[in-house]
Amino acid sequence: MISNERPSPFSRRPFFPKSAPGAHYFPAKPPVHEDTLKTAEVQVERKTFIFTLKENLRGRLLRITEDSGNRHNSIIIPVTGLADFQKLLAEMSKASAETPSPADAQPQANEADDLHLS
Repeated sequence: MISNERPSPFSRRPFFPKSAPGAHYFPAKPPVHEDTLKTAEVQVERKTFIFTLKENLRGRLLRITEDSGNRHNSIIIPVTGLADFQKLLAEMSKASAETPSPADAQPQANEADDLHLS
């Protein structure tokens, strides 16, 4: 059997209740020890973004966690991709500053129009 053909004990599988026929128990993936090197937090409207630079046996990574009330979402960027991520973020920020928003495009009420409303 080729090693790629064997199912991984850590891969995602469809959920089967333990009572289902043929259901098998697969142990959870063991936790990986990570050292926190630096943490920063920024509040944007009602969301909090937590940036954590971590290191584990596989290398360094940046974990960005979005905390929105009772929901938490995270993305992990390997440190080898941080320069590309920073460049793309700068490009998006520049494009946002250069592109007018729909709120800016709304026509202003003219004083002459206000006189005809009464």
